Amino acid sequence: MTADSTTPLASVLCAVRGSGETAVVTALTMPGSGVAVARRCADLTELLAAAGAGAGTAAVISGDLPGIDRESVAHLHGCGVRVVALAEGQAWLGDRLRAIGVDVVLDEDTPTTVLVATVRDEAHGRGRGAGADEPPPGDGTGRASDADQQGSAPRSGKVLAVWGPTGAPGRTTLAVNLAAELAGVGDGRGRRGARRRRHGRSSPSGRSSASTDEVLLVDADTYAGSVAQHLGLLDESPGLAAATRSAGQGALDLAGLARLAPVVAPRLRVLTGISRAARWPELPATSLDAVWEVGRALADWTVIDCGFGLEQDELLSYDTRAPQRNGATLSALAAADVVLVVGGADPVGIQRLVRGLGDLADAGATTGASRLVVANRVRSSAAGPRPEAAVRDALGRYGGVTDVHVLPEDRATLDGALLAGRTLAEHAPESPVRRALVDLADRVRAAVGDPAGTVAPGGPRERVPEPAH
Repeated sequence: MTADSTTPLASVLCAVRGSGETAVVTALTMPGSGVAVARRCADLTELLAAAGAGAGTAAVISGDLPGIDRESVAHLHGCGVRVVALAEGQAWLGDRLRAIGVDVVLDEDTPTTVLVATVRDEAHGRGRGAGADEPPPGDGTGRASDADQQGSAPRSGKVLAVWGPTGAPGRTTLAVNLAAELAGVGDGRGRRGARRRRHGRSSPSGRSSASTDEVLLVDADTYAGSVAQHLGLLDESPGLAAATRSAGQGALDLAGLARLAPVVAPRLRVLTGISRAARWPELPATSLDAVWEVGRALADWTVIDCGFGLEQDELLSYDTRAPQRNGATLSALAAADVVLVVGGADPVGIQRLVRGLGDLADAGATTGASRLVVANRVRSSAAGPRPEAAVRDALGRYGGVTDVHVLPEDRATLDGALLAGRTLAEHAPESPVRRALVDLADRVRAAVGDPAGTVAPGGPRERVPEPAH
């Protein structure tokens, strides 16, 4: 099939390695192909530079091109370049290329006419997109696999992002303890206690009997991550950085993420953050997007402790491919089903919270997510004789917030839990601040509907065995 003479030639970039490059270029430049090879790139750096200069609208690459990862594919897409990869026929290589976002994967032995037609369609925006070349479900013969026949389906969990403005308003404390409440830590520890709650009986403390969920707690604060310290964990090997590297190479799967996120309490896993702030470039947003998706399959709730920054760093840089210091926070907020905005309950904290709510709206990263506002450390010494009413009135008057969840000041209890490296549910289950967190966990569930115990369409959820300790 030849291109219509009225259709303009599609500009294509070629980064194919070895002797096969000549054959690919010859096929693409045949008369009537409708394709013009604008640049023959020797490596990934040259390919990215050509894409950034607007030299092409599609790229043909070798599946084993050195350095190709999610971030580079995302850069090509950002330049308006669709990516067609030529693999060696190995299933794992095709899966990896699709995982990092390559639009179409073709075998190296694909007929010339198919190659030319595919590249031309992708260059003109008429391609089928990523995954179009994937085989139908089953073993390739049209029959459903055993897993499909049994109706198994992956879990589809929710993402909860905990964000707040600068000034240490208590983001990490809230994220850690809220994750513990969603997991049911401290309430009838073990399967027997969870079974009682699922049948509607009250917990040992007599409070809400909400169902417990599998929870993944993630430290994505690139400025001052401290989830590991709150739980008494070693932080020499950041789990999030390792997961991000795997995701960038298209190698992160359910079992891999489970290995990187140890179980620290029943039904609660933790993915520790970077140990030093200087390591923030190890957490690119494009790779974190994939981590959140795998997290949804691993746990009912992925609770992300975010940093405070919302600035788009590339607006301040001449190199638009430079990594973003706040990319981790922006990625988490964009993926969130529920965003908890936490601020301090003193005059400075309230002012920062009001401004932060405006910054959050301006960033546009939370479109479609439910929002809950939390005022932390509410106390009469900082807010007056009726502190809760004063805080609610101030946020309603200056921030337009009509629904605020308040957490009382309980410094001694929180200090004790931090010293012991335990959650409030374990350290002080009857404390006022813990009771407020139980109510907040119920509100979080109500914001999206409680996912615990639900079964994805088609059958039961996949479970990942807990590693031995």
